[in-house]
Amino acid sequence: MRKVIYAINITLDGCCDHTKMSGGDEILEHFTYLMQDADLYVYGRKTYQLMVPYWPDAARDQSATKMTKDFAQRFDSVPKIVFSRSLDSVEDKNSRIARGKLQDEILKLKQEQGKNILAGGVSIPSQLTELGLVDEYHFVVHPIVAGEGRRLLEGISLQEKLTLKLVKSETLRSGCVALRYQKQ
Repeated sequence: MRKVIYAINITLDGCCDHTKMSGGDEILEHFTYLMQDADLYVYGRKTYQLMVPYWPDAARDQSATKMTKDFAQRFDSVPKIVFSRSLDSVEDKNSRIARGKLQDEILKLKQEQGKNILAGGVSIPSQLTELGLVDEYHFVVHPIVAGEGRRLLEGISLQEKLTLKLVKSETLRSGCVALRYQKQ
């Protein structure tokens, strides 16, 4: 069975706003490596529109750094599903819109052959967490206190406490800490 992995950058105070982060090529390298084991990305509309067309354009930018191009090319090459009721169409050739029930769609995708399913953003992964469908959590914690912005898993309602097991931690040169947790 395929795993659903929630991967995101956060600050020390749990902020998930990408404009509050730092780390550059080292962070891109970390996520590019993670993306090698995934062959499907799942987003909500807001996260999708942050990622596309930005990363597909970066994949073709001749002036981009090697790491930016590596990340962008990997991102651009992998199919994406966007859960949205408001989008009429998607810009990316490898994307499709899903309008059905999130739980049903993800359960079906988990049963299909393939690599991991990577979920990004805040809204869809939070819903997946509430539904108990996230198998692993990959957080890169930035040494920043943002003081404002959307928080990780803010406002979710769990039927019972979610217990995670730390299976890997790595301190990056930038001072960021990459944490990998599995659901128990």
